[in-house]
Amino acid sequence: MKQGRDTTLEERIQIAKECYASGKKYGEMALKYNVSYQQVRTWTLRYEELGEAGLEDRRGRRKKDQEPRTELEKAQIEIERLKHELHKAEMERDLLKKLDKVMRRDAYRK
Repeated sequence: MKQGRDTTLEERIQIAKECYASGKKYGEMALKYNVSYQQVRTWTLRYEELGEAGLEDRRGRRKKDQEPRTELEKAQIEIERLKHELHKAEMERDLLKKLDKVMRRDAYRK
């Protein structure tokens, strides 16, 4: 198995475009550019799906801190935000129910 090397965004775009144009000959591109077969395949598939933005190096960055690249990412981020808000509201509701129960119990004992 061939060990890959560090590449720039421009190199990844060039490799993905050329691989896509050549009929997805991943092995040939891997040898030509001295990168691993799997990386060429991954870059080409990402390029097909997301375009050049899909080839950006996003390691070490939190997804919600970045600008979304696609409408799908925007929707996923919004869904996660709404899930979090719902969870907080449910916790608050449960706490208020418990408080109400305790208050009624204390009032009944007096």
